[in-house]
Amino acid sequence: MDQHPTASPPLPPVPADRAHWSPAKQRLFLKALVQTGCVARAAGIAGMSRTSAHRLRRRLAGTPFDQAWDRALAFYARRMADPFGGDPVPAPPPA
Repeated sequence: MDQHPTASPPLPPVPADRAHWSPAKQRLFLKALVQTGCVARAAGIAGMSRTSAHRLRRRLAGTPFDQAWDRALAFYARRMADPFGGDPVPAPPPA
């Protein structure tokens, strides 16, 4: 009996809406990051994965998106440090 490797089935195509981080998805992600403080949850809300969010951040290192990510997590940390202190209005992320 021949033991030739069989070709694996082709991977299903990535749905168009999950194919890339549009500016709208980036804004939604940053807004969710401010609210949740969790990259995985924020990425899921934006319809993307945690891994792709980190990949995007590495690719955009030093850009307004990267800086807004840091601000979102810092804002979340401040809010959690004093959960009864009210929500100061965060600076909107750059467009």
